[in-house]
Amino acid sequence: MVMFETLFVLLLLSVPLGLKCFCISCVSTNYTCETDGICLASATLFGGIVEQWKTCVFQRDMMPPGKPFSCANSKNVSKTFCCNTDYCNNIDITLPIPKGKDYSWGNIELAAAITVPMCLLCLAMLVTVYAFYGRPCAYGKAKRQRGNVEEPVCSDITERKTLKHLITDMTTGSGSGLPLLVQRTIARTIVLQEIVGKGRFGEVWHGKWHGEEVAVKIFSSSEEQSWFREAEIYQTVMLRHENILGFIAADNKDNGTWTELWLVSDYHEHGSLFEYLNKYTVTESGMIKLALSAASGLAHLHMEIVGTQGKPAIAHRDLKSKNILVKKNGTCAIADLGLAIRHDSVTDSIDIANNHRVGTKRYMAPEILDDAMEMKNFDSCKRVDVYALGLVLWEIARRCSIGEIHDEYQLPYYDLVPPDPSIDDMRKVVCDQNLRPRVQNQWESYEALRVMSKIIQECWYANAAARLTALRIKKTLSQLRMEDVKIQL
Repeated sequence: MVMFETLFVLLLLSVPLGLKCFCISCVSTNYTCETDGICLASATLFGGIVEQWKTCVFQRDMMPPGKPFSCANSKNVSKTFCCNTDYCNNIDITLPIPKGKDYSWGNIELAAAITVPMCLLCLAMLVTVYAFYGRPCAYGKAKRQRGNVEEPVCSDITERKTLKHLITDMTTGSGSGLPLLVQRTIARTIVLQEIVGKGRFGEVWHGKWHGEEVAVKIFSSSEEQSWFREAEIYQTVMLRHENILGFIAADNKDNGTWTELWLVSDYHEHGSLFEYLNKYTVTESGMIKLALSAASGLAHLHMEIVGTQGKPAIAHRDLKSKNILVKKNGTCAIADLGLAIRHDSVTDSIDIANNHRVGTKRYMAPEILDDAMEMKNFDSCKRVDVYALGLVLWEIARRCSIGEIHDEYQLPYYDLVPPDPSIDDMRKVVCDQNLRPRVQNQWESYEALRVMSKIIQECWYANAAARLTALRIKKTLSQLRMEDVKIQL
């Protein structure tokens, strides 16, 4: 028994992330599923007929870890094969059919073989849910404001853990989001309040989960790939960071007419940086705080963390003020990772087929506009993000109220291109004329704005290799922040 458990643990340690398995029920994904656990193939004897089953088993579902009951066999009734290489479970398992025995549903041995594992599975799920929530739920009914669709809501939540505690307890802060079972439990008990935004993908709603505010991004059915991709990126190991939007759950729900694709995240009442700067000017300290937090979020995205539970470097590819949210404490959280790409440093490859002309035209770097970007070089993708960050920092600096400086909010290149510029419009201004948003001469009179001006202009160099890195920007702004704090003290 000890030898078996040791071998099984070694098997799990050798399993690569993204193991592909044959899945009988996965029709929509060409009978393929991916797992961080193992592939499973099993055969069960029903009434003298052998039924085959093939699927993925995730590490979180392996209970107990040393010898999961999902891989257990029952002599002459069921046989299970667990393995850890791509599609290794695409086999047919044979079972001996004893002669002279009638394996009907009334057979005691067969009933026990089927009932016991099912009971164990149900028990494990109940224990898991109880552990996550602290106590069972008494379900009530609450009506969503958009229509009369009723959703179950737990009425007794006095001992329920907050979302923050759930995420911290279950991910140890290393990942983003909750285990799949809990994601679905939470998503199905959210009550939508009001719509707060719309985009090409669908809608963003303000919702509540047992009194806690959440944001729900609802994708249209035609944007399934975008929904899947964004959820996948948000669940990258070690992605969670105070300056990246906190991801909670992804789920799909049938509203009676079509299937909704939900992405649940932290809710920030100030909305996007674009909305915030339209409404408010910022102090010198407020400007530094917004700029530093935006740079910190991008630096974390770009950073590769090496290790068994490491994080790949990620490029955003659609950074702009509308894709950055403002938190209550006046700091930024980078959001909208649907176009992001991850870099595999071992193979020096990017994990998605690259369409280099993605993002928002107004924020596109010169090398994208004139088709001069090195697509196979991941550093080029990071430099594109830095160019866009420079434009965002310019938007923030314009709204800084110091002395007699007080500018109305404007988008980058507002005075050089139409409100909805084309690629050609942007190429003419950015590449052919080599123009950039105007930096005020008065900024040189104030230390903070002078430093911001220098950073901004070093972000949008035409020569991409000459631009600052996100980490360098973060360090420079950190020093500026420390000097600002000293002055205030």
